[in-house]
Amino acid sequence: MTGLFYAAAMALLVTVALALVRAWKGPGTIDRIMAAQLVGTGVIGVALTLGAARGDATMLDAALVATLLAALAVAAFVASRAPRGARKDGEDRS
Repeated sequence: MTGLFYAAAMALLVTVALALVRAWKGPGTIDRIMAAQLVGTGVIGVALTLGAARGDATMLDAALVATLLAALAVAAFVASRAPRGARKDGEDRS
């Protein structure tokens, strides 16, 4: 069964390598941030897969922290790309 986990981890690493190429050569900023998000997700998947293969529960904690950091990075990117004055305080959000 651990061989299956290692094969899955290798497949995820190939996906991460392809996403790194896209992040490096991406035509636009949005393509690059999406590739960076894919890299983060792939690394989290590798950490969880290898943690399951080794029976190491501490990898779950590291993967959860990485998940929160990846979500925070995308939220910061979206906030930085919003046009100035797009929404003022007190306006209707609907």
